[in-house]
Amino acid sequence: MKIHPLITTTDALADLCGRLAKADFITVDTEFMRENTYWPELCLVQIADDKEAAAIDPLASGIDLAPLLDLLVNNEDVLKVFHAGGQDVEIIYNLSGKTPHPIFDTQIAMMAISQSEQIGYSNLVESWLGFTVDKGARFTDWSRRPLTERQIEYAIGDVTHLSKIFPRMLKRLIKTGRGEWLDAEMEKLSDPRNYKSDPQTVWQKIRAPSRNPAVLGRLKAIAAWRETEAMDKNIPRGRIMRDETLADVASHPPREQHDLAKVRGLSAGWKDNDIGRRLMQAIADAKPLTEAELPPRAPRGAPLGKEGALVADLLKLLLKIRSREIDIASRLLARSDDLEALAAGQRKGNPLLEGWRFEQFGRDALELVEGKLAFAVVKNRLKMAHIDAIAGGNDEPDSATDDVAADKDAILLSTDDGGDDDRGDGRDWDQDDVRQLATD
Repeated sequence: MKIHPLITTTDALADLCGRLAKADFITVDTEFMRENTYWPELCLVQIADDKEAAAIDPLASGIDLAPLLDLLVNNEDVLKVFHAGGQDVEIIYNLSGKTPHPIFDTQIAMMAISQSEQIGYSNLVESWLGFTVDKGARFTDWSRRPLTERQIEYAIGDVTHLSKIFPRMLKRLIKTGRGEWLDAEMEKLSDPRNYKSDPQTVWQKIRAPSRNPAVLGRLKAIAAWRETEAMDKNIPRGRIMRDETLADVASHPPREQHDLAKVRGLSAGWKDNDIGRRLMQAIADAKPLTEAELPPRAPRGAPLGKEGALVADLLKLLLKIRSREIDIASRLLARSDDLEALAAGQRKGNPLLEGWRFEQFGRDALELVEGKLAFAVVKNRLKMAHIDAIAGGNDEPDSATDDVAADKDAILLSTDDGGDDDRGDGRDWDQDDVRQLATD
Protein backbone atom coordinates (compact mmCIF):
# COMPACT_ATOMS: atom_id res chain seq x y z
CA MET A 1 0.00 0.00 0.00
CA LYS A 2 1.28 3.46 -0.88
CA ILE A 3 1.57 5.86 2.07
CA HIS A 4 1.54 9.52 1.05
CA PRO A 5 3.37 12.32 2.86
CA LEU A 6 1.27 14.45 5.19
CA ILE A 7 -1.24 16.38 3.07
CA THR A 8 -1.18 20.10 3.80
CA THR A 9 -2.56 21.69 0.61
CA THR A 10 -5.98 21.80 -1.02
CA ASP A 11 -4.61 20.64 -4.38
CA ALA A 12 -3.01 17.52 -2.92
CA LEU A 13 -6.20 16.80 -0.99
CA ALA A 14 -8.37 17.19 -4.09
CA ASP A 15 -6.13 14.80 -6.06
CA LEU A 16 -6.32 12.17 -3.32
CA CYS A 17 -10.08 12.47 -2.93
CA GLY A 18 -10.55 12.27 -6.69
CA ARG A 19 -8.88 8.86 -6.71
CA LEU A 20 -10.62 7.60 -3.58
CA ALA A 21 -13.98 8.58 -5.06
CA LYS A 22 -13.63 5.58 -7.38
CA ALA A 23 -13.01 3.07 -4.57
CA ASP A 24 -15.58 0.58 -3.30
CA PHE A 25 -14.82 1.57 0.28
CA ILE A 26 -12.60 3.90 2.26
CA THR A 27 -11.53 3.67 5.88
CA VAL A 28 -11.64 6.86 7.93
CA ASP A 29 -10.38 7.98 11.32
CA THR A 30 -9.76 11.31 13.02
CA GLU A 31 -7.59 12.70 15.80
CA PHE A 32 -9.06 15.56 17.78
CA MET A 33 -8.92 17.43 21.06
CA ARG A 34 -12.01 18.28 23.12
CA GLU A 35 -10.96 18.26 26.76
CA ASN A 36 -11.13 22.04 27.04
CA THR A 37 -13.67 22.93 24.35
CA TYR A 38 -17.35 22.46 23.60
CA TRP A 39 -16.73 21.82 19.92
CA PRO A 40 -14.13 19.10 19.22
CA GLU A 41 -11.05 20.55 17.53
CA LEU A 42 -10.17 18.45 14.47
CA CYS A 43 -6.40 17.97 14.36
CA LEU A 44 -5.85 15.18 11.81
CA VAL A 45 -7.83 13.08 9.35
CA GLN A 46 -6.63 9.67 8.16
CA ILE A 47 -8.12 8.02 5.11
CA ALA A 48 -7.33 4.95 2.99
CA ASP A 49 -8.63 2.41 0.51
CA ASP A 50 -6.97 -0.89 -0.31
CA LYS A 51 -4.25 0.78 -2.41
CA GLU A 52 -3.22 4.05 -0.76
CA ALA A 53 -3.43 5.95 2.50
CA ALA A 54 -2.71 9.43 3.76
CA ALA A 55 -3.03 11.72 6.75
CA ILE A 56 -4.52 15.17 6.19
CA ASP A 57 -3.64 18.20 8.30
CA PRO A 58 -6.78 20.31 8.75
CA LEU A 59 -4.76 22.88 10.71
CA ALA A 60 -2.41 23.56 7.77
CA SER A 61 -2.46 27.18 6.62
CA GLY A 62 -4.88 27.75 3.71
CA ILE A 63 -6.12 24.18 3.35
CA ASP A 64 -9.77 23.75 2.32
CA LEU A 65 -11.39 20.49 3.44
CA ALA A 66 -14.23 20.76 0.88
CA PRO A 67 -12.94 17.89 -1.36
CA LEU A 68 -12.75 15.60 1.68
CA LEU A 69 -16.17 16.55 3.01
CA ASP A 70 -17.71 16.11 -0.44
CA LEU A 71 -16.29 12.58 -0.61
CA LEU A 72 -17.55 11.71 2.87
CA VAL A 73 -21.07 13.15 2.84
CA ASN A 74 -22.10 13.46 -0.82
CA ASN A 75 -20.63 10.39 -2.54
CA GLU A 76 -23.18 7.57 -2.14
CA ASP A 77 -21.09 5.13 -4.19
CA VAL A 78 -18.27 4.79 -1.67
CA LEU A 79 -18.80 2.98 1.64
CA LYS A 80 -17.22 4.81 4.57
CA VAL A 81 -15.75 2.44 7.16
CA PHE A 82 -15.05 3.53 10.75
CA HIS A 83 -14.28 1.83 14.03
CA ALA A 84 -16.32 3.17 16.95
CA GLY A 85 -17.06 6.08 14.66
CA GLY A 86 -19.60 8.08 16.66
CA GLN A 87 -17.24 10.95 17.53
CA ASP A 88 -15.72 10.95 14.05
CA VAL A 89 -19.18 11.26 12.53
CA GLU A 90 -20.01 14.07 14.97
CA ILE A 91 -16.97 16.06 13.82
CA ILE A 92 -17.87 15.59 10.16
CA TYR A 93 -21.44 16.69 10.91
CA ASN A 94 -20.18 19.82 12.70
CA LEU A 95 -18.09 20.73 9.66
CA SER A 96 -20.62 19.97 6.94
CA GLY A 97 -24.08 19.76 8.47
CA LYS A 98 -24.31 16.22 7.07
CA THR A 99 -23.19 12.75 8.12
CA PRO A 100 -21.17 10.22 6.11
CA HIS A 101 -23.34 7.82 4.12
CA PRO A 102 -23.35 4.91 3.43
CA ILE A 103 -21.47 3.95 6.57
CA PHE A 104 -20.07 0.83 8.24
CA ASP A 105 -18.74 0.53 11.78
CA THR A 106 -16.47 -2.43 12.52
CA GLN A 107 -17.11 -2.23 16.28
CA ILE A 108 -20.84 -2.70 15.71
CA ALA A 109 -20.21 -5.40 13.12
CA MET A 110 -18.08 -7.38 15.57
CA MET A 111 -21.10 -7.57 17.85
CA ALA A 112 -22.99 -9.43 15.12
CA ILE A 113 -20.34 -12.10 14.56
CA SER A 114 -18.97 -12.56 18.07
CA GLN A 115 -19.81 -11.92 21.70
CA SER A 116 -17.48 -8.93 21.77
CA GLU A 117 -19.09 -5.98 23.52
CA GLN A 118 -17.66 -2.72 22.12
CA ILE A 119 -14.27 -4.18 21.20
CA GLY A 120 -11.44 -1.66 21.19
CA TYR A 121 -9.37 -0.96 18.10
CA SER A 122 -6.18 -2.56 19.44
CA ASN A 123 -8.03 -5.77 20.30
CA LEU A 124 -9.69 -5.73 16.88
CA VAL A 125 -6.31 -5.56 15.14
CA GLU A 126 -4.84 -8.28 17.32
CA SER A 127 -7.86 -10.51 16.71
CA TRP A 128 -7.87 -10.16 12.90
CA LEU A 129 -4.27 -9.40 11.98
CA GLY A 130 -2.38 -11.09 14.80
CA PHE A 131 -0.14 -8.28 16.03
CA THR A 132 -0.20 -5.64 18.75
CA VAL A 133 -0.65 -1.96 17.90
CA ASP A 134 1.92 0.45 19.33
CA LYS A 135 -0.09 2.76 21.61
CA GLY A 136 2.79 5.10 22.36
CA ALA A 137 1.34 8.09 20.48
CA ARG A 138 -2.26 7.53 21.57
CA PHE A 139 -2.46 10.29 24.17
CA THR A 140 -0.27 12.91 22.55
CA ASP A 141 -1.38 16.49 21.92
CA TRP A 142 -2.59 16.29 18.32
CA SER A 143 -2.99 20.06 18.09
CA ARG A 144 0.73 20.79 18.46
CA ARG A 145 2.76 21.39 15.34
CA PRO A 146 4.88 20.07 13.81
CA LEU A 147 3.59 16.52 14.09
CA THR A 148 6.29 13.91 14.56
CA GLU A 149 6.86 11.02 12.19
CA ARG A 150 5.86 8.66 14.98
CA GLN A 151 2.53 10.44 15.42
CA ILE A 152 1.76 10.33 11.71
CA GLU A 153 2.78 6.69 11.39
CA TYR A 154 0.61 5.75 14.37
CA ALA A 155 -2.38 7.69 13.00
CA ILE A 156 -2.18 6.25 9.48
CA GLY A 157 -1.98 2.76 10.93
CA ASP A 158 -5.54 3.18 12.19
CA VAL A 159 -6.87 3.22 8.61
CA THR A 160 -4.37 0.93 6.88
CA HIS A 161 -5.06 -1.88 9.37
CA LEU A 162 -8.79 -1.26 9.06
CA SER A 163 -8.61 -1.48 5.27
CA LYS A 164 -7.26 -5.03 5.64
CA ILE A 165 -9.73 -6.06 8.33
CA PHE A 166 -12.91 -4.80 6.67
CA PRO A 167 -12.91 -7.12 3.60
CA ARG A 168 -12.33 -10.15 5.84
CA MET A 169 -15.07 -9.06 8.20
CA LEU A 170 -17.43 -8.52 5.29
CA LYS A 171 -16.80 -12.05 4.04
CA ARG A 172 -17.64 -13.47 7.44
CA LEU A 173 -20.81 -11.40 7.63
CA ILE A 174 -21.87 -12.66 4.21
CA LYS A 175 -21.08 -16.23 5.21
CA THR A 176 -23.14 -15.98 8.39
CA GLY A 177 -25.97 -14.13 6.65
CA ARG A 178 -26.02 -11.45 9.34
CA GLY A 179 -25.21 -8.44 7.20
CA GLU A 180 -28.87 -7.43 7.06
CA TRP A 181 -29.02 -7.40 10.85
CA LEU A 182 -26.67 -4.42 10.82
CA ASP A 183 -28.51 -2.23 8.31
CA ALA A 184 -30.68 -0.54 10.94
CA GLU A 185 -27.73 -0.10 13.31
CA MET A 186 -25.66 1.63 10.64
CA GLU A 187 -28.56 3.90 9.72
CA LYS A 188 -28.81 4.95 13.36
CA LEU A 189 -25.12 5.79 13.37
CA SER A 190 -25.52 8.07 10.35
CA ASP A 191 -28.74 9.73 11.53
CA PRO A 192 -28.01 13.49 11.72
CA ARG A 193 -30.42 13.87 14.64
CA ASN A 194 -27.88 12.10 16.85
CA TYR A 195 -25.34 14.89 16.37
CA LYS A 196 -27.39 18.07 16.28
CA SER A 197 -26.82 20.25 19.33
CA ASP A 198 -30.25 21.57 20.30
CA PRO A 199 -30.28 23.63 23.52
CA GLN A 200 -34.03 23.07 23.83
CA THR A 201 -33.72 19.29 24.20
CA VAL A 202 -30.56 18.80 26.26
CA TRP A 203 -32.56 18.86 29.52
CA GLN A 204 -33.91 15.43 28.61
CA LYS A 205 -30.45 13.94 29.22
CA ILE A 206 -30.34 15.24 32.78
CA ARG A 207 -31.80 13.17 35.58
CA ALA A 208 -34.99 14.98 36.46
CA PRO A 209 -35.37 15.88 40.15
CA SER A 210 -39.16 15.44 39.97
CA ARG A 211 -42.13 15.45 37.61
CA ASN A 212 -43.31 18.83 38.83
CA PRO A 213 -44.06 20.89 35.67
CA ALA A 214 -42.59 24.07 37.17
CA VAL A 215 -39.37 22.32 38.25
CA LEU A 216 -38.98 20.65 34.85
CA GLY A 217 -39.68 23.95 33.13
CA ARG A 218 -36.80 25.54 35.04
CA LEU A 219 -34.62 22.51 34.32
CA LYS A 220 -35.29 22.93 30.60
CA ALA A 221 -34.64 26.67 30.67
CA ILE A 222 -31.43 26.46 32.71
CA ALA A 223 -30.08 23.56 30.60
CA ALA A 224 -30.75 25.55 27.40
CA TRP A 225 -29.04 28.60 28.91
CA ARG A 226 -26.02 26.53 29.96
CA GLU A 227 -25.74 24.94 26.51
CA THR A 228 -25.82 28.33 24.79
CA GLU A 229 -23.19 29.71 27.16
CA ALA A 230 -20.94 26.70 26.53
CA MET A 231 -21.35 27.01 22.76
CA ASP A 232 -20.61 30.73 22.76
CA LYS A 233 -17.55 30.35 24.97
CA ASN A 234 -16.52 27.04 23.34
CA ILE A 235 -15.94 25.35 26.68
CA PRO A 236 -17.36 22.07 28.07
CA ARG A 237 -20.85 22.52 29.51
CA GLY A 238 -19.66 21.11 32.83
CA ARG A 239 -17.34 24.10 33.18
CA ILE A 240 -20.42 26.33 33.26
CA MET A 241 -22.43 24.20 35.67
CA ARG A 242 -22.48 20.51 36.56
CA ASP A 243 -25.67 18.49 36.02
CA GLU A 244 -26.31 17.93 39.72
CA THR A 245 -25.97 21.65 40.43
CA LEU A 246 -28.31 22.44 37.57
CA ALA A 247 -30.94 20.04 38.90
CA ASP A 248 -30.58 21.51 42.39
CA VAL A 249 -31.07 25.08 41.13
CA ALA A 250 -34.14 23.95 39.17
CA SER A 251 -35.62 22.39 42.32
CA HIS A 252 -34.67 25.23 44.67
CA PRO A 253 -34.32 28.39 42.58
CA PRO A 254 -32.62 31.36 44.27
CA ARG A 255 -34.88 34.35 44.82
CA GLU A 256 -32.19 36.97 44.27
CA GLN A 257 -28.90 36.94 42.40
CA HIS A 258 -26.85 37.32 45.58
CA ASP A 259 -28.30 33.97 46.71
CA LEU A 260 -26.20 32.28 44.00
CA ALA A 261 -23.21 32.57 46.31
CA LYS A 262 -24.91 30.05 48.60
CA VAL A 263 -25.39 27.42 45.86
CA ARG A 264 -22.95 24.57 46.14
CA GLY A 265 -21.06 24.12 42.87
CA LEU A 266 -21.31 27.75 41.74
CA SER A 267 -18.63 30.40 42.04
CA ALA A 268 -19.28 33.05 44.66
CA GLY A 269 -18.59 35.63 41.96
CA TRP A 270 -21.90 34.79 40.28
CA LYS A 271 -23.71 36.80 42.97
CA ASP A 272 -22.97 40.04 41.11
CA ASN A 273 -21.48 39.27 37.67
CA ASP A 274 -22.96 39.06 34.17
CA ILE A 275 -23.19 35.27 33.93
CA GLY A 276 -25.09 35.20 37.21
CA ARG A 277 -27.50 37.82 35.85
CA ARG A 278 -28.07 35.75 32.71
CA LEU A 279 -28.78 32.66 34.82
CA MET A 280 -31.32 34.57 36.94
CA GLN A 281 -32.99 35.83 33.78
CA ALA A 282 -33.24 32.27 32.43
CA ILE A 283 -34.89 31.20 35.69
CA ALA A 284 -37.30 34.14 35.56
CA ASP A 285 -38.26 33.37 31.94
CA ALA A 286 -38.85 29.66 32.58
CA LYS A 287 -42.37 28.37 32.05
CA PRO A 288 -43.86 25.16 33.45
CA LEU A 289 -43.92 22.26 31.03
CA THR A 290 -47.23 21.44 29.40
CA GLU A 291 -48.80 18.02 29.86
CA ALA A 292 -47.59 17.02 26.40
CA GLU A 293 -43.99 17.98 27.27
CA LEU A 294 -43.82 15.98 30.49
CA PRO A 295 -41.64 12.85 30.34
CA PRO A 296 -43.36 9.48 30.82
CA ARG A 297 -43.75 8.37 34.40
CA ALA A 298 -41.56 5.33 33.83
CA PRO A 299 -39.44 4.56 30.76
CA ARG A 300 -40.86 1.86 28.52
CA GLY A 301 -44.04 1.34 30.55
CA ALA A 302 -45.34 0.72 34.03
CA PRO A 303 -43.05 -0.02 37.00
CA LEU A 304 -42.06 -3.65 37.07
CA GLY A 305 -42.79 -4.46 40.68
CA LYS A 306 -41.28 -7.48 42.43
CA GLU A 307 -42.74 -10.12 40.11
CA GLY A 308 -41.99 -8.13 36.97
CA ALA A 309 -38.40 -7.66 38.07
CA LEU A 310 -38.12 -11.43 38.53
CA VAL A 311 -39.43 -11.98 34.99
CA ALA A 312 -36.93 -9.41 33.69
CA ASP A 313 -34.13 -11.37 35.37
CA LEU A 314 -35.34 -14.54 33.64
CA LEU A 315 -35.27 -12.70 30.33
CA LYS A 316 -31.70 -11.58 30.99
CA LEU A 317 -30.78 -15.19 31.67
CA LEU A 318 -32.42 -16.22 28.39
CA LEU A 319 -30.49 -13.45 26.62
CA LYS A 320 -27.23 -14.73 28.04
CA ILE A 321 -27.96 -18.27 26.86
CA ARG A 322 -29.08 -17.22 23.40
CA SER A 323 -26.12 -14.87 22.89
CA ARG A 324 -23.76 -17.75 23.56
CA GLU A 325 -25.70 -20.12 21.34
CA ILE A 326 -25.59 -17.93 18.25
CA ASP A 327 -22.30 -16.16 19.09
CA ILE A 328 -23.53 -12.60 19.17
CA ALA A 329 -23.01 -9.74 21.62
CA SER A 330 -25.98 -9.52 23.95
CA ARG A 331 -25.93 -5.70 23.68
CA LEU A 332 -26.77 -5.96 19.97
CA LEU A 333 -29.45 -8.57 20.49
CA ALA A 334 -31.39 -6.81 23.25
CA ARG A 335 -31.18 -3.87 25.64
CA SER A 336 -32.11 -4.01 29.30
CA ASP A 337 -34.93 -1.49 28.94
CA ASP A 338 -36.48 -3.57 26.13
CA LEU A 339 -36.37 -6.66 28.35
CA GLU A 340 -37.94 -4.75 31.22
CA ALA A 341 -40.65 -3.38 28.93
CA LEU A 342 -41.51 -6.91 27.83
CA ALA A 343 -41.56 -8.09 31.44
CA ALA A 344 -43.90 -5.19 32.28
CA GLY A 345 -46.33 -6.30 29.59
CA GLN A 346 -45.39 -3.69 26.96
CA ARG A 347 -45.55 -5.11 23.45
CA LYS A 348 -46.14 -2.21 21.06
CA GLY A 349 -42.99 -0.72 19.57
CA ASN A 350 -40.65 -3.15 21.30
CA PRO A 351 -37.74 -3.89 18.92
CA LEU A 352 -37.46 -7.40 20.38
CA LEU A 353 -40.73 -8.26 18.67
CA GLU A 354 -39.70 -7.03 15.24
CA GLY A 355 -37.49 -8.26 12.40
CA TRP A 356 -34.44 -10.39 12.96
CA ARG A 357 -34.43 -9.80 16.72
CA PHE A 358 -37.83 -11.49 16.98
CA GLU A 359 -36.63 -14.49 14.99
CA GLN A 360 -33.43 -14.87 16.98
CA PHE A 361 -34.61 -13.99 20.46
CA GLY A 362 -37.95 -12.22 20.73
CA ARG A 363 -40.15 -15.24 20.00
CA ASP A 364 -38.60 -17.25 22.83
CA ALA A 365 -38.61 -14.19 25.10
CA LEU A 366 -42.33 -13.74 24.49
CA GLU A 367 -43.01 -17.42 25.15
CA LEU A 368 -41.02 -17.23 28.37
CA VAL A 369 -43.08 -14.24 29.54
CA GLU A 370 -46.29 -16.05 28.62
CA GLY A 371 -45.29 -19.15 30.61
CA LYS A 372 -44.71 -21.36 27.59
CA LEU A 373 -40.96 -21.73 27.92
CA ALA A 374 -38.96 -23.04 30.85
CA PHE A 375 -35.35 -23.31 31.90
CA ALA A 376 -34.21 -26.68 33.07
CA VAL A 377 -31.06 -27.63 34.96
CA VAL A 378 -30.21 -31.13 33.80
CA LYS A 379 -27.03 -32.74 35.08
CA ASN A 380 -25.59 -29.31 35.93
CA ARG A 381 -26.36 -27.96 32.44
CA LEU A 382 -28.89 -25.22 31.75
CA LYS A 383 -31.36 -26.04 28.98
CA MET A 384 -34.56 -24.56 27.58
CA ALA A 385 -37.75 -26.48 26.89
CA HIS A 386 -41.37 -25.80 26.02
CA ILE A 387 -43.85 -26.47 28.81
CA ASP A 388 -46.40 -28.14 26.50
CA ALA A 389 -43.77 -30.46 25.05
CA ILE A 390 -42.64 -31.51 28.50
CA ALA A 391 -46.22 -32.26 29.59
CA GLY A 392 -47.18 -34.09 26.42
CA GLY A 393 -43.95 -35.86 25.60
CA ASN A 394 -41.67 -35.27 22.65
CA ASP A 395 -40.57 -37.82 20.06
CA GLU A 396 -37.74 -35.69 18.67
CA PRO A 397 -34.47 -37.48 19.57
CA ASP A 398 -31.74 -35.78 21.55
CA SER A 399 -33.87 -32.72 22.23
CA ALA A 400 -33.63 -30.59 25.35
CA THR A 401 -37.22 -31.57 26.11
CA ASP A 402 -36.34 -35.28 26.05
CA ASP A 403 -33.45 -34.61 28.42
CA VAL A 404 -35.72 -32.78 30.81
CA ALA A 405 -38.48 -35.38 30.67
CA ALA A 406 -36.03 -38.22 31.20
CA ASP A 407 -34.26 -36.71 34.18
CA LYS A 408 -36.36 -37.05 37.32
CA ASP A 409 -34.01 -34.67 39.12
CA ALA A 410 -34.40 -31.86 36.56
CA ILE A 411 -35.17 -28.47 38.10
CA LEU A 412 -37.69 -26.44 36.09
CA LEU A 413 -37.78 -22.67 36.12
CA SER A 414 -40.44 -20.71 34.23
CA THR A 415 -42.91 -17.84 34.56
CA ASP A 416 -45.88 -20.25 34.69
CA ASP A 417 -47.53 -19.68 38.06
CA GLY A 418 -49.07 -23.10 38.54
CA GLY A 419 -48.54 -23.21 42.28
CA ASP A 420 -46.06 -26.10 42.11
CA ASP A 421 -42.75 -26.29 43.87
CA ASP A 422 -40.33 -25.05 41.22
CA ARG A 423 -37.14 -25.97 43.03
CA GLY A 424 -38.01 -29.46 44.19
CA ASP A 425 -36.67 -28.59 47.61
CA GLY A 426 -39.75 -27.18 49.26
CA ARG A 427 -39.47 -23.52 48.35
CA ASP A 428 -40.09 -21.29 45.32
CA TRP A 429 -37.48 -19.55 43.21
CA ASP A 430 -36.95 -15.90 44.09
CA GLN A 431 -35.01 -13.00 42.55
CA ASP A 432 -31.76 -13.83 44.33
CA ASP A 433 -31.87 -17.39 42.96
CA VAL A 434 -32.39 -16.20 39.38
CA ARG A 435 -29.74 -13.50 39.59
CA GLN A 436 -27.25 -16.01 40.92
CA LEU A 437 -28.01 -18.28 37.97
CA ALA A 438 -27.63 -15.38 35.54
CA THR A 439 -24.17 -14.51 36.85
CA ASP A 440 -22.76 -18.03 37.20
